[in-house]
Amino acid sequence: MDKKIAKRRPSFVEHIHPPSIPEAQSRWRYTLGAGGTAIFLSIILGISGTLELFFYVPAIDEAAESVQRLSFLVPYGWLVRNIHYWAAQLLLIVSSIHLLRIVFTGSYSNKRKFNYLLGLGLFLLVILLDFTGYILRWDTGIQWALVVGTNLLKTIPLVGSSLYNMVVGSTTPGTETLVRFYSWHVFGLTIPAVILVVWHVFRIRRDGGIAVPPAGKRENNRRVSRIDLLRKETAAIIITSIILLLLSIFFAAPIDQGIKEITSLTGDANAPWFFLWVQQMLKWGDPFTWGVLVPLILLLFTALIPYILPNTSDQELGRWFPKSNRLAQIAMGMVAVAISILTLLELTPLG
Repeated sequence: MDKKIAKRRPSFVEHIHPPSIPEAQSRWRYTLGAGGTAIFLSIILGISGTLELFFYVPAIDEAAESVQRLSFLVPYGWLVRNIHYWAAQLLLIVSSIHLLRIVFTGSYSNKRKFNYLLGLGLFLLVILLDFTGYILRWDTGIQWALVVGTNLLKTIPLVGSSLYNMVVGSTTPGTETLVRFYSWHVFGLTIPAVILVVWHVFRIRRDGGIAVPPAGKRENNRRVSRIDLLRKETAAIIITSIILLLLSIFFAAPIDQGIKEITSLTGDANAPWFFLWVQQMLKWGDPFTWGVLVPLILLLFTALIPYILPNTSDQELGRWFPKSNRLAQIAMGMVAVAISILTLLELTPLG
């Protein structure tokens, strides 16, 4: 019996994990559990979003009403919608933490540079999925994102008008706009996101798993098995599930009256929370400069960090804030602080 147990073939879930990893890099205080939590939240979003599709109607005169029916009339519909909403918000937060963790530990070095770009592409898709899902409510609360977000496309030189027509579908937001955002959310962004998740996980295994120092340069040579790693991930999933359920039970996802007519924006109109920093910058002047160019520059700079800034030395891998990539830490820290300050300024305007 013992021999049969010893020769047991690993399950699929076990197989996508390495047989063992160094103990120091398996601890929660190093990984923060962000990568696994992001995948778990993505699965929850896929399940809850599929359930919502049975009730959502992508028509401008019925979209908000269909969301209200799901929230107030369908048995447990409120719970499904709240779980979907809060899972999306948590995924964006966890993905941001994961990105910062990768930079602050220098885990993008050497052969992991390409996978860093895959992860950054996933982060961008998460933002776009959150944005398109936000628009699908089609209520008065999304008018800033709808009007300002699409009008920013017009400010792009040469191709702005074409991009606007491609996204909006007409001269002003309407039926075509909602259908296109629905199509992007369900197919155009979700399918690439699934592909990138699989590719990203595959590359992690192919690149040797979590970034660690070479065998002869580790302070601690103890390792944990994939079974122990799965136990830690299961505990993280349980904790995340509890947080998600508590948020979903006590804090309802927002829904306002449906949009009857696209009107001029009032002073109360706001961007979704993850774009409040852009809304703050738009008050400074030219929409293209502050609403398009600056965010694109920040994205390009983040993508080029492994290629233009010093990488982490092998002996310093697997720890927080290695000295060899200090410049990248400072640069990314400044970006994160700047975005946080701009967001807070927009949330609590002076005067």
